[in-house]
Amino acid sequence: MRTDVRPGFLRGSCPPTSRRTVSHRAKRRPLSTTVRSGLVVSARLVAAAAIVALIACGRGPERTRRITPEYDKKTGKLTLLKYDSNGNGRVDTWSYMDGARVVRIEIDKDEDGKIDRWEYYGPDQKLIKAGYSRLGDGKEDAWSYFGADGSVERVEISTRRDGKVTRVERYLNGVLASAEEDTDGDGRMDKWETYDGQRLASVAFDTQHRGGPDRRLLYHADGTVAFEIDREGDGHFVTTPAPEGPPPRRQPQ
Repeated sequence: MRTDVRPGFLRGSCPPTSRRTVSHRAKRRPLSTTVRSGLVVSARLVAAAAIVALIACGRGPERTRRITPEYDKKTGKLTLLKYDSNGNGRVDTWSYMDGARVVRIEIDKDEDGKIDRWEYYGPDQKLIKAGYSRLGDGKEDAWSYFGADGSVERVEISTRRDGKVTRVERYLNGVLASAEEDTDGDGRMDKWETYDGQRLASVAFDTQHRGGPDRRLLYHADGTVAFEIDREGDGHFVTTPAPEGPPPRRQPQ
């Protein structure tokens, strides 16, 4: 079981401290950029709708000449819009369509041939989630979910990059509030983190494979640290002297 504490995916790289070790080196997008994505998404949807209308009319400005539509050969329904957003002759945006409805948009912003961002839309044309490649290699391994105001509420991460979500981060007003993680890949969460603003407030571990925490570290605002143990697994934690080294590993079943 990993006992390090990851900074929030949206927070950006954080300098290591005595009680927080940054264990993954994946590229992270700053929160401000991710929150602004709601506005970008709205603009992109409006543009896609306008493009569909212009294509239907058979005319449009110069920008629509950078659009290549594809249709279902049997039904004639629009299935894909390929878009060269900067007019340099390279397609960098693919909008997968169900007629006039946007289903998914894939973007290669730096035009290196690898998708950087995936956007998924519901029947009401609202953004459901946005996917990212943390290493910038075209492999989707993190997903942001948005609230009604367009801000990020939850981020799910596949730390092993196998498509299975092993870390979930929850945000409140754009700030990381809590996180939970499956550090050994058995499908059950075994590490829990809570935050107070920008400060890590606690981290708890399931070392006994009970399905809940039995070891807990409390980080106080004055810099002191308390170590607690739930020996019986009944949710009752008792303060005890901190052990040397990290909490013991969970015993595999």
